[in-house]
Amino acid sequence: MDMEVEGKKVAVIGLGRSGLAMVQFLCRRRAQVIATDQKSEAELGCRTLTSLRMLGVHLELGHHTPESLLGSDFILVSPGVPLSIEPLRRARAAGIPILGEVEFASRFLPGRIIGVTGSNGKTTVTRLIGAILAQAGQCVHLGGNIGIPLTSLIDRVGENDFVVAEVSSFQLETIDQFRPHIAVMTNISPDHLDRHATLGEYIHAKRRIFLNQTAADWAVLNADDPIVLEMMYETRAHPILFSRRRELDEGVFVRDDEIICRWPDGERRLMARTEIPLLGEHNVENVMAAAAVGLAVGVAMEPMREAIRSFPGIEHRLERVTRINGVDYYNDSKATNVDSAMRALEAFPGDLIVIFGGRDKGSDFRPLRPLVAERVKHVILLGEASPRIARALRGAAPMTQVASMAEAVRYAHRLARAGDTVLLAPACASFDLFDNYEHRGRVFKEEVQKLVDLADEPLQRDAPMEEANSMNEVKRS
Repeated sequence: MDMEVEGKKVAVIGLGRSGLAMVQFLCRRRAQVIATDQKSEAELGCRTLTSLRMLGVHLELGHHTPESLLGSDFILVSPGVPLSIEPLRRARAAGIPILGEVEFASRFLPGRIIGVTGSNGKTTVTRLIGAILAQAGQCVHLGGNIGIPLTSLIDRVGENDFVVAEVSSFQLETIDQFRPHIAVMTNISPDHLDRHATLGEYIHAKRRIFLNQTAADWAVLNADDPIVLEMMYETRAHPILFSRRRELDEGVFVRDDEIICRWPDGERRLMARTEIPLLGEHNVENVMAAAAVGLAVGVAMEPMREAIRSFPGIEHRLERVTRINGVDYYNDSKATNVDSAMRALEAFPGDLIVIFGGRDKGSDFRPLRPLVAERVKHVILLGEASPRIARALRGAAPMTQVASMAEAVRYAHRLARAGDTVLLAPACASFDLFDNYEHRGRVFKEEVQKLVDLADEPLQRDAPMEEANSMNEVKRS
């Protein structure tokens, strides 16, 4: 599947992690590279650009011009670049091939690819699969949407290795020949509707992970999600189902609070739900999805069990930061959509002070209302989406709007009493105030750490606040 790049003129659009990895790989393979980015030289950083110029890369910064692309043999696009931009439309009309980073890397990657997609749980499932395969003695590499470009793995992967790739809808838009031996669909809920025109368009992008699979491949599907279950009848791959709600003829399911793996050669107990070290029912589903992959690969129960029991969790995903004066602080900055925020709320019985907000992705925030009314003592709003969230949650809980993460954390500290939990679960993207969700999570943790440092000098606490019934009545701290 290797493609010839030596001597070819290749345009790379977008100089984030994926774009840089593709540029560096192309230079090693002696391609002629032009790289473009909307950001200016100052925004990208001199050190990065100097190293690219030393490699002979022609740079076009601050814009993408069609003329720079139309002479290319093919064009590589980073996931964050919409395919609808004018230069790409003109290139497509001219018949120039346009590939995404996942598609490009898959043309060169040896080994067996396991692709993981869905709306929520992708990173946790990806890392759980990696832990299970490593525990079973396999050589495994993780990459894709977890922040490690697949292109950067090409020269490190052996023929018998596994590559576990988290794959986003943006990355799946540009696949052509990409064929994972095992494809996992965790769940589907509305997301990225700021880029995908409709939910149907988003689902169509997601289901492309099964596009090139054959009867020799596997499709791991969430039987509790009607949209995902329907995909079982569309894929040519052998389906493996997992379910938290019902017993299955074949697959992974919960029975009497135990996780059971049922396979043609018999039924085996994997573990009790209480042995899972991760919070939330959604993490039971994540464990089952990873276990289903283990079944497909042929991993025995004991290595799977040990890998799951010892799994440390992932930064920014229901990550416990600390406890201060009996109040727990949790960082779930990766809750970048409504469904993931709901799953975070469901992980706690109540007494929550929640920080919502960020950049809206075209989401409907109303589904949060029942959980907010049932479990949340106070909502703190931060970022561009604050007015929309406030309207959607009007009357469900008291709300306060703040201007910064520092203000949000300090305000939550003033409100919280022993036994409460302060939870960052934004339900939004981070790009209004932060570089990405990791940056947002780190800032939250830094502000919480400042409270730890001040623990000997407790901040003055405000009196209880009246409930806000409209955005105009949302109290500002």
